[in-house]
Amino acid sequence: MDTSGDKTLILLRHAKSDWPDGVNDHDRPLGGRGNREAPAAGRWLVEQGLYPDMILCSDAVRTRQTCTWVCSELGEKAPTPYLDSRLYEADATRALAVINETEERVRTLMVVGHMPWVQDLGMRIASVDSDEEAVVSMAERYPTLGLQVFKVPGEWASLDGRDARMTHFVVPRP
Repeated sequence: MDTSGDKTLILLRHAKSDWPDGVNDHDRPLGGRGNREAPAAGRWLVEQGLYPDMILCSDAVRTRQTCTWVCSELGEKAPTPYLDSRLYEADATRALAVINETEERVRTLMVVGHMPWVQDLGMRIASVDSDEEAVVSMAERYPTLGLQVFKVPGEWASLDGRDARMTHFVVPRP
């Protein structure tokens, strides 16, 4: 049990998507690889004992499908995801504004989104006491299904910049 009082923020980029002919960007589904790999993010969370109290998910098809796979691995402990259209085509500032609205009773928040804002937001909020290897890995390359974990010491509403400690950057694979 975490006695520090810190909250946990999990930022997850969607799994590998497809781009079928005639489908607009918002409606792009996961590809075969994405469907095979997406459950690994949920399994990694379970292995770490990280169960979100709340999930915010972009309303794009590929993020919703990724979220469904993750929730299937979380099982009964998975909360009902909240779809937020503001996370689609957001920038880091807009995504952070959505996170800032989170109620304080939420201790572990997972946000499922897109490049470039998942990486840009990670760079913005990572504090100087973050795990250096995790930050460097995330900054150098942020592939599909990349997952960041942060400890947030203050209120969600005050999260702004360099004030969350990154503890992990992983790319779970089956």
